[in-house]
Amino acid sequence: MLENKIQEAISKAFSELYNHDLSAEQISLQPTRKEFEGSYTFVVFPYLKITKGKPEDSGAQIGEWLKANTDFIADFNVVKGFLNLELADQSWVSTLNEIASDKDFGKLPANGKKVMVEFSSPNTNKPLHLGHLRNNFLGDSAARILEANGYEVKKVNLVNDRGVHICKSMLAYQKFGNGETPESAGIKGDHLIGKYYVKFDQQYKEEINTLVHQGMDPEEAKKEAPSIKAAQEMLQKWEKGDEETVALWEKMNNWVYEGFDKTYKTMGIRFDTMYKESNTYLLGKELVEEGLQKGVFFKKENGSVWVDLTDEGMDEKLVLRADGTAVYMTQDMGTCDMKHQDFPFDKSVFVVGNEQDYHFKVLFAIMKKLGRKYADGLYHLSYGMVDLPSGKMKSREGTVVDADDLLQEMFDTAEKHTRELGKIEGMDNDEAGKLYRMLGLGALKYFLLKVDPKKRMLFNPQESIEFQGHTGPFVQYTHARISAILRRAKSLEVNTKFKIDKVGELKKREVDLIFRITEFTKSLNEAAKEYSPAVMAQYAYDLAKEYNGFYQEVPIFNEDNKDKLAFRVALSSFTAKLIKESMSLLGIDVPERM
Repeated sequence: MLENKIQEAISKAFSELYNHDLSAEQISLQPTRKEFEGSYTFVVFPYLKITKGKPEDSGAQIGEWLKANTDFIADFNVVKGFLNLELADQSWVSTLNEIASDKDFGKLPANGKKVMVEFSSPNTNKPLHLGHLRNNFLGDSAARILEANGYEVKKVNLVNDRGVHICKSMLAYQKFGNGETPESAGIKGDHLIGKYYVKFDQQYKEEINTLVHQGMDPEEAKKEAPSIKAAQEMLQKWEKGDEETVALWEKMNNWVYEGFDKTYKTMGIRFDTMYKESNTYLLGKELVEEGLQKGVFFKKENGSVWVDLTDEGMDEKLVLRADGTAVYMTQDMGTCDMKHQDFPFDKSVFVVGNEQDYHFKVLFAIMKKLGRKYADGLYHLSYGMVDLPSGKMKSREGTVVDADDLLQEMFDTAEKHTRELGKIEGMDNDEAGKLYRMLGLGALKYFLLKVDPKKRMLFNPQESIEFQGHTGPFVQYTHARISAILRRAKSLEVNTKFKIDKVGELKKREVDLIFRITEFTKSLNEAAKEYSPAVMAQYAYDLAKEYNGFYQEVPIFNEDNKDKLAFRVALSSFTAKLIKESMSLLGIDVPERM
């Protein structure tokens, strides 16, 4: 590729001009700023000890050498210590030809390393909500990006299917359910169980208020309320295998799983393995015993087990309750071991919101203290919460934005918007329906993924569906536009093979578009390194925007020169291919027509 050729040429320039061995890998190039002529910029400042000259003079010396000794540097200009390089048109044409003939362009070969990506992690006491959508889309996209970078990837889901929070829904169902089922209620199982989770919280709050009015301290009231005590008792009965409790737990959980499956299918999400905390918390207890024997953990007088991490800037952390029941940390310890036994990973990525930053810091420290060699490969892909204009969501109060409702709203909005713009002419109802779902889901995924994962974000459904601006539908529409151009080219029997030496002088828009194409691999690598789908979202948008500028300014079918025409159609074709690939890495499909 061009960037590598330039780096190698600069390396030779240093050898001949300054008698200095500077490897191509040590040379960094950056895109030239829009206000200056050129495509690539070499910053001279870090090398002045070698050149022993002023920044402007050193830049000019290197530029002159490159112009005289290569066939791909057409000209240069120096702005202070920045050497801006202009490339020969034929080098751009050759580059596109080289890229277009490479079926695996941008993808790296298998590197022999394994990565496990754990995401979604829902609770079986409520349906998926807007926050889960960001989690699922992040995890799925990160897995796709890592796979494209040569890793063997396994996508897993750890379901929180046990604990006090699950018992809360069970208790409320026992008290208020009257044998209600998803079929009799006419709603999905996860929604049904979520309704009883809210009912529990309503009763719990009433009990707390009553105790506080009777003179009890609010914090004490939270512990002494009858409902929470009943939930804790139910958890102990479940852990002891009480038949009635386990039967109710299985029935309600199965309803939830059926509901989850429908939502995952709508989202286009699938997993290679499903783990359940009900199968891992006992493994965690075994690790607690191991830690006690190794002196990593210690017991307090009440029988609870703790780890002291004060020497690492943290505090003491509970790993097993005094009554012998597991906490989240117990479960996560056991799950780490189980996951590594199933899939000996080099890296294990946990896609979990940033409110759990401390939890994972503690977990990783514990696994290191327990001597797990894989502990250095544990990584928390921490992400910010999703807010709405109305404020923060609270599931126990029933104020969440339900994932199913939001998905349907996006499909409906996409239909309304697409009809208003007249973009479904000639489509039958089935084809139009598929387009609405593709646009609605694409808009939602793109909006949630285009923001750096670490940042908290505000979700605006109406803004996300727009066909102009930094949105998924804008990129999708650009792909449809190019597809229409390619269909026309095919009908006109345009040959996409061109003679490099006859394409002639390129327009700036053509050069800029090819340059953007060459940046794909770099963006893909950066996205994997940063675990950030936002990098690929930005790339897809920049490529689509660049193409639209090219389309507006450069004639395609009005071109008389057959090689120029073939070149522009080929350039359009490869742009469409990369838009499709970039969006696929985000889990988004693109339409052939709109």
